[in-house]
Amino acid sequence: MQRMRILLQQRDTGLYFGDIDAWCADAAEAMDFVSSTKALEICSINKLDAVQVVLKFEDEKYEIVLPDVAAQLCGGDRPSQTA
Repeated sequence: MQRMRILLQQRDTGLYFGDIDAWCADAAEAMDFVSSTKALEICSINKLDAVQVVLKFEDEKYEIVLPDVAAQLCGGDRPSQTA
């Protein structure tokens, strides 16, 4: 079974969340969240915007990026709602 890591990544720079105010270029150094929900909680609590959730697998050929989920929950680029 292939191990999956759950990471937060800045959309503009490609840097990964390492800790509060600490972003890193290497995904191996990034904080690995126990769930996507926990990653989004950190995003929301710390008002991180312009980030996306990245599901990274041991085999570096595979990566799933979820840009819209993080943006909507973390305060960045929310779609406008009309009444």
